[in-house]
Amino acid sequence: MEKTIEDPPTSAVLLDHCHFSQVIFNSVEKFYIPGGDVTCRYTFTQNFIPRQKDWIGIFRVNKLEQGLLKWRSQGQTLQVGWKTVREYYTFMWVTLPIDLNNKSAKQQEVQFKAYYLPKDDEYYQFCYVDQDGVVRGASIPFQFRPENEEDILVVTTQGEVEEIEQHNKELCKENQELKDSCVSLQKQNSDMQAELQKKQEELETLQSINKKLELKVKEQKDYWETELLQLKEQNQKMSSENEKMGIRVDQLQAQLSTQEKEMEKLVQGDQDKTEQLEHLKKENGHLFLSLTEQRKDQKKLEQTVEEMKQNETTAMKKQQELMDENFDLSRRLSEKKMIYNALQREKERLEGENDLLKRENSRLLSYMGLDFNSLPYQVPTSDEGGAGQNPGLVYGNPYSGIQESSSPSQLSIKKCPICKADDICDHTLEQQRMQALCLNCPICDKIFPATEKQIFEDHVFCHSL
Repeated sequence: MEKTIEDPPTSAVLLDHCHFSQVIFNSVEKFYIPGGDVTCRYTFTQNFIPRQKDWIGIFRVNKLEQGLLKWRSQGQTLQVGWKTVREYYTFMWVTLPIDLNNKSAKQQEVQFKAYYLPKDDEYYQFCYVDQDGVVRGASIPFQFRPENEEDILVVTTQGEVEEIEQHNKELCKENQELKDSCVSLQKQNSDMQAELQKKQEELETLQSINKKLELKVKEQKDYWETELLQLKEQNQKMSSENEKMGIRVDQLQAQLSTQEKEMEKLVQGDQDKTEQLEHLKKENGHLFLSLTEQRKDQKKLEQTVEEMKQNETTAMKKQQELMDENFDLSRRLSEKKMIYNALQREKERLEGENDLLKRENSRLLSYMGLDFNSLPYQVPTSDEGGAGQNPGLVYGNPYSGIQESSSPSQLSIKKCPICKADDICDHTLEQQRMQALCLNCPICDKIFPATEKQIFEDHVFCHSL
């Protein structure tokens, strides 16, 4: 099978799905002489439109009996002896006509070169295949053989003759079916012509409506152009008026800026209020002579002066009240200083007593054989703990840890470390009174007043960081 450089578009579509009547092959000979070019002529039907990749191929028919064309109505098959368009022997590209509406454009032809034609005496046929690989037309079978073979006597058997006659009857029947199909197609064509005529009438109606709409659009456009010219004229007038108003606004802004500067001078001045009032009166008289529109501003300035006088009077009253309040605060401050000095002296006295207690504690601890720094300490955060055991002590019993470490009995906790008394003695009461007045850090021995409990707790917490 010969092929050119570019293979044609093919598909695996079976012949049952092809339409063989859309392209008709004309003047197909029964045989062609080998060694010469072959011209294939064909005609497009009315509803068929060729495409760029359409091609015409030469297909081999296996036997004469299979190659005999059996035309069916549209949508049925044609038995040709091959199954798909991939079985072509050679092909040629179809030349697209310039104008399909021209009658001469419907008739086309291609020429197969002798070099690519078959060299045997088998039967072949032309087939038109579109770019989708679907067969659109097929010719009758033909051979490639010399001309003198027509004189050879062909001997056929009776069975072959009967088969050929039977085949002729089938061809006649199929011809009648094709005629009926042609009548149906003609009817469809007439219906399509009527539909086309109706569409053309609708098109004419739409064209007339379109013309009317175009006239309306033109009228509306002219009206809009007139309106646009009027708007432009109004815009020019407004522009000139805006320019005048701009000049007037600039003048007013200059006057306003002048007035604002004068008002700032009046407000910010620290001179005598009487001189400022005289200056304002002179300035208001000058502005009254130059611009009558500034009378309202003059009244506002006079009101401002009155308000400033009232504010001055109010400020004097407030100043007197502040002086009285300052005198009272000074008196209170002196009282607070006296109280502070008394508290400071009390603090120094308590610190001396605290030192005495520390030395007494150290003496007692050394007497009991314990170190003061090894005692456990817990910062009281609530009513629980040591303070809960003895509510009279701020940080609990300082001897509770010692007594618990030495003996867990309840009797040893109640004894005084100085006089060894079981009940509360003067030593215990003195210790509770001192601890109620001051807070002693158990780590660095720093003393805090009882009123600075939060500072004391923060100080103790810093030792644990």
